[in-house]
Amino acid sequence: MKKRMINRHFMRLAALMSMLLILLVAAQRVNGQSTPKTFDVMETSIDQIHAAYKSGQLTSTQLVKMYLSRIDAYDQKGPTINSIITINSKALDEAAELDAEFKKSGFVGPLHGIPVLIKDQIDVKGMPTTLGSIMLKNYYPENDAFVVAKLKKAGAIILGKTTLGEFGGGDAYGSLFGATHNPYALDRTSGGSSGGNGAALSSNFATVAVGEEISSSIRRPSTWNSIVGMRPTVGMISRTGMYDGWPSINGSLGPMARNVADLAKLLDTMIGYDPDDPLTATGYGKAPPTFTKFLDKGGLKGARIGILREPFGTNSEPDSEDFKKVTAVFDKAVGELEAAGATVVDPIVIPDLKKLLATRVNGEDSDEDIKWYFRYPNAPFKSRADLLKSPDFAKLTHGAQQRLKDGPQQDKWYKYLAARQELTINIMKVMADNKLDAIVHKSVEHQPTLISQGINPPYISSKGAQTMATFLVFVPVIAVPAGFTTDNLPVGITFMGRAYSDATMIKLAYAYEQATHHRKPPQTVPRLPH
Repeated sequence: MKKRMINRHFMRLAALMSMLLILLVAAQRVNGQSTPKTFDVMETSIDQIHAAYKSGQLTSTQLVKMYLSRIDAYDQKGPTINSIITINSKALDEAAELDAEFKKSGFVGPLHGIPVLIKDQIDVKGMPTTLGSIMLKNYYPENDAFVVAKLKKAGAIILGKTTLGEFGGGDAYGSLFGATHNPYALDRTSGGSSGGNGAALSSNFATVAVGEEISSSIRRPSTWNSIVGMRPTVGMISRTGMYDGWPSINGSLGPMARNVADLAKLLDTMIGYDPDDPLTATGYGKAPPTFTKFLDKGGLKGARIGILREPFGTNSEPDSEDFKKVTAVFDKAVGELEAAGATVVDPIVIPDLKKLLATRVNGEDSDEDIKWYFRYPNAPFKSRADLLKSPDFAKLTHGAQQRLKDGPQQDKWYKYLAARQELTINIMKVMADNKLDAIVHKSVEHQPTLISQGINPPYISSKGAQTMATFLVFVPVIAVPAGFTTDNLPVGITFMGRAYSDATMIKLAYAYEQATHHRKPPQTVPRLPH
């Protein structure tokens, strides 16, 4: 009798243990996996993060801590990428609030719990906007930029502010932070002026980022850090709360990401009319309900793509070995477009391209621009004269000093406007004559330049940068990774379209990305040990 009771006891215990094991395995079965797994932050996407939130594998707080750990390990230590100027001290508190909201009612918006980095040319309330300059290290704007407010409403977490070309120009050098290092080659620049975004995203310090472009300030750092960057048609996104915004028209905010799908999701949130930036009236009603509907893997099939081979980058040297290394990768990319189903018209010729581009003058940093940005009572400066009289002015980088001293070249402005109209018509005619959906060219015509050459004479900056799109203003462009040179340095291609064909550019870029998968994360910033 006693033996039967003992056997029955063991049977019940075994059954209980078996049931507990089944429940444990079921609880661990996340996204089809039957073993416990820590969320892998490396190269993760918005969709993967949201799936992990839904499954209970991850919280916003945990994700923010993962990114902060990587920043701590690699940005000012180890390889010292030096891409972050300011960390949001409230990021973890905001993540905790989002976690609580998620438990109560689910996602608060399409970017729920997504950590975003912001170029430090754009205002975030409670954080300084420094423009990378020692002159503005203590300037705390009173309001969020229009786009930042939209991101927060969508559930995004502003993780930090990134380095840039000082006062928004040139490669990522600034009197406040020094130089940002390219994670693929630490002695080379990350590009600019949104260089901090490029280096940080490539290093997996955040999920997505907001950049700004007046010349090639989104596409150059995107290319040189093997990520995706887009400058939408000007007028689609407000510049309120951005230095070099209204009343200038050349500059635009734009999304940056490691993949086109994340870029499209970020762009969805950034788009919108803003009465305080009258230029957005030109883009009113031009955006689709969502750009994600254009993420078509077969998007290149039947597309007609014109290949622009004529060199036209800033200070490019077509006879140099460096230029030729980029060209070799570009040639392969043209073949990849054809393999993905595109009809390639190679080459196309744009009449008077370089002659017309040569008329470009600086229209930013005007007295009106400066007064508009610094219009709030607590702004440390009110005019260009105030900036030039600052005792810290002499500490600025060479490029920033020149920009502020020179100001806009108003005497050449009319000639530039006439050339802009002529070149726009020339390009649109070439597209119409050849029935093109887009023009493709090298995103940058040279490899990333050495930091030592950028911070010392001859002050090489922006070498090989493509400025045609920002010269024209009203055309969208998107840069996508296209592989690596024999020096293992990133190369990209750019899709350029007609005004407000932003969705088509995303479709073509996504199809190319999915057909090639060229992005490879840099080895200088590997996974952290668990």
